[in-house]
Amino acid sequence: MEQKTLLITGFMPFGGDAVNPSWEAVNKLPDAIGAYRLEKLLLPVEFGRAAALAIEKAKAVHAAAVLCVGLAAGRNAVTPEVVGINLRDARIADNAGVQPQDEPVVPDGPAAYFSTLPVRKMTEAIQACGIPAALSYTAGTYVCNDLLYSVLHRFRDSETRVAFIHVPSLSETFSLPVLSRALTAAVEAI
Repeated sequence: MEQKTLLITGFMPFGGDAVNPSWEAVNKLPDAIGAYRLEKLLLPVEFGRAAALAIEKAKAVHAAAVLCVGLAAGRNAVTPEVVGINLRDARIADNAGVQPQDEPVVPDGPAAYFSTLPVRKMTEAIQACGIPAALSYTAGTYVCNDLLYSVLHRFRDSETRVAFIHVPSLSETFSLPVLSRALTAAVEAI
């Protein structure tokens, strides 16, 4: 059976950090997990541009699924996101110096889109590895949410399924090998 393609993305560092664990964990993943061949993509922390690059790559590789990964520094669990909302509202500027407030991601787009990958099943698979994980009902209003909403909007009427996972900052509990194991479990659950 031919493997399907999964586009998995992570972000460059932002906010003065030297490392972004979302990309470091993605980059450590093998080239194939379960039924999927992985295409990895490093994204800039930039409103609009990150989504445009992810969508372009997903189309180019005929991705059956797109799994985006980002950093949520204050969280104490790996958190698959249930929903992306149509709002850009940045407390800090992105890496291009853009700091939108109260702007829609897609003018005249719906208020929200639900993830189209099985995020509850993915959460349970991560938990089964002994890694703290929980469903999240807010991807925030920064570039992570912008990416999730935009990719869901683009693939809303297609067979390409989409989700987003936030990972916490690196720590003793959440080392890079642990984060990569969590992402592996999530992909295996798709």
